Amino acid sequence: MTPTSALAASQTQGVNGVALAVFIFFFLAVTVMGFLAARWRKAEQSANLDEWGLGGRSFGTWVTWFLLGGDLYTAYTFVAVPAAIYAAGAAGFFAVPYTILVYPLIFTFLPRLWSVSHKHGYVTTSDFVRGRFGSKALSLAVALTGILATMPYIALQLVGIQAVLDVMGIGGGENTNWFVKDLPLLIAFAVLAAYTYSSGLRAPALIAFVKDGLIYLVIVVAIIYIPIKLGGFDSIFDSAGKALAQPGAVPGKPRGELVSGPNAQWAYATLALGSALALFMYPHSITATLSSRSRNVIRRNTTILPLYSLMLGLLALLGFMAIKAGTDIQGNPQLAIPQLFEDMFPSWFSGVAFAAIGIGALVPAAIMSIAAANLFTRNVYKDFLKPDATPEQEHKVAKLVSLLVKVGALVFVLTMDKTVAINFQLLGGIWILQTMPSLVGGLFTRWFHRWALLAGWAVGMLYGTLAAYGVASPTQKHFGGSSKEIPGIGEIGYIGLTAFVLNVVVTVVLTFALKAAKAPEGIDETSPADYTADAGDTGVAAELPPATAEAPAGH
Repeated sequence: MTPTSALAASQTQGVNGVALAVFIFFFLAVTVMGFLAARWRKAEQSANLDEWGLGGRSFGTWVTWFLLGGDLYTAYTFVAVPAAIYAAGAAGFFAVPYTILVYPLIFTFLPRLWSVSHKHGYVTTSDFVRGRFGSKALSLAVALTGILATMPYIALQLVGIQAVLDVMGIGGGENTNWFVKDLPLLIAFAVLAAYTYSSGLRAPALIAFVKDGLIYLVIVVAIIYIPIKLGGFDSIFDSAGKALAQPGAVPGKPRGELVSGPNAQWAYATLALGSALALFMYPHSITATLSSRSRNVIRRNTTILPLYSLMLGLLALLGFMAIKAGTDIQGNPQLAIPQLFEDMFPSWFSGVAFAAIGIGALVPAAIMSIAAANLFTRNVYKDFLKPDATPEQEHKVAKLVSLLVKVGALVFVLTMDKTVAINFQLLGGIWILQTMPSLVGGLFTRWFHRWALLAGWAVGMLYGTLAAYGVASPTQKHFGGSSKEIPGIGEIGYIGLTAFVLNVVVTVVLTFALKAAKAPEGIDETSPADYTADAGDTGVAAELPPATAEAPAGH
């Protein structure tokens, strides 16, 4: 039976009962784990953000490794990376080098961020920015950028679950009543919201063990089993090369390339570099980082996290396999990998693969909603609405906001076309990169002026948004991609990186001007020793409220 006829048969027969049963088994298992996680390493005083939003800052090397892996390698990664390979070929491989580039980068600054955050009780990057530069306005800009960039990212996790449900035949066709069609997604969302509300960061930390174990199992089996069924890698690459050379959506141009040509090198390199710089600016990445118990846990993780890059490279090859298999995507490349699994694997193992993708959505969605809630609670609610909020009040607000964030993401998915969610996620990457000068720059120097950083952020955000708005694709007029001609160079490059360069230039020029004008720089509440402090270190700064924990400004 051909893959196309298999799809037609599955649609005729309705739901894949065996795959669905396996999927439900794993979903129920992680649901139970999510609720039980509330008791895992629970402190006596648990009604505060350190406990709910950072897991008590108690996770060791392996828990942090699984948590960061579950955080960074999401259902969207599982679905979108091979889908990009399926649709356009080698260009989709940019995700592999950028995950290799990112770990040496974070080795230089994440331990410093952990130390100063541990010393002063910072829960978010905006907490650090406010303390370092003495600017609530700059802190608010970083917080709002983080929340905006996170929302579509959460939505895409739900898109990943929806792709799996569609392939399993749950919810009926496009003409089915919307409530019936989306009921399985609503149930999955409700369960996610309930155990996140109950257990906080401990829930995704515990579930990440199952999620990553399933993903590694599925990829190892897929990379061996599917090529055997398709005649080997020689046949896979030959078929993919011929298919990608066929005319694509743009008249006069092929669908894609098996190997990137000279004209694509600037776009490929800038996208990989820009994505690497942006990855650990996202609030959920920082939340997982700050949950660890020592700076050495962070240092060790930067050396072992590249194992996930190996997994990602193997995962990307599934896109070529889907081309060779003739997978019917029904006009939606996001279905390529779930449908490939449905066509190639026995039903019971298809259920395992679908569970890996589904759980791969729940873990990062939980962490992202917690990270967004932490930002709102600390840097909007406490800084501007209720400065005298108690830890218990912060805890309650964060739990409620985490629910609202997930509701917003769910509405986003249910009311908008899926390509809109993808485009806004690309825009989120452009936005979040503009927080790097404040965060990473602040970890190494106090030279930048707070007003200059705010102006640079505004210029980067404005340019990046307008440039992305002007990008068209064969299917849409605006926000059709994240690459555009680089001003002054003439090559096509990643908009986020161009915006970042403009951001830095404006920040540097205005810093010189503001320092010459002797503009007030704000109070730095940190000291040089804070950036190398470890878990056992104590100091006065950690015990004083932020307004009184002053330290020298120039280091």
